[in-house]
Amino acid sequence: MSIIKKISLAIIMMAGVLSLAGCLDKQSPEEKMFEALEKVVSIEKGFEDQQDPLVELEKKEKEIYEQIISLGMKEYDQIVKLADEALAIADKRAEHIDKESESIDESEKEFENVDKIIDEIDDADLKKQATELQATMNERYEIHDKLYENYKQGLQYDKELYEILKDKELSFEKLEEQINKVNEVYEVVLNNNKKIQ
Repeated sequence: MSIIKKISLAIIMMAGVLSLAGCLDKQSPEEKMFEALEKVVSIEKGFEDQQDPLVELEKKEKEIYEQIISLGMKEYDQIVKLADEALAIADKRAEHIDKESESIDESEKEFENVDKIIDEIDDADLKKQATELQATMNERYEIHDKLYENYKQGLQYDKELYEILKDKELSFEKLEEQINKVNEVYEVVLNNNKKIQ
């Protein structure tokens, strides 16, 4: 189960407990916490909405890259056409990853409200659960920041790769060097992703 699903489940469970613990007169800390967590879950829908299109674009781009690599320089015009297609896809991926990051940043801002509410909770067990959730969420926000930074770097290297693939005088060494840069940064992205899952 991914960390996102675990956290969503934890938020929902915690929200349920908090809503039961609330009182009817004025809004209790538990009820405030419930509302704040509901907002966080709602905001993160934007993050989830970017996942499938991003994966689809990555697959499509990978297929184009494999086509380019399978072509010889005799088919230079076809290489240029495919490289331009891949560049357009890389731009679309950038749009999705930016939207994803905006959603997480908004979620993080909203989650800051929880910090103030935790201090108001009297029930020791609830306070402990809320503090654990807070630590998990803060770690998740930190990992996502690194993931976003590395993914954007990977996109930049991808675009550089597609540009140099359009160079008729491209040397094998230059190509290999760029492919290594791409592979290294996506290795880091993969490791960031494993921490989030």
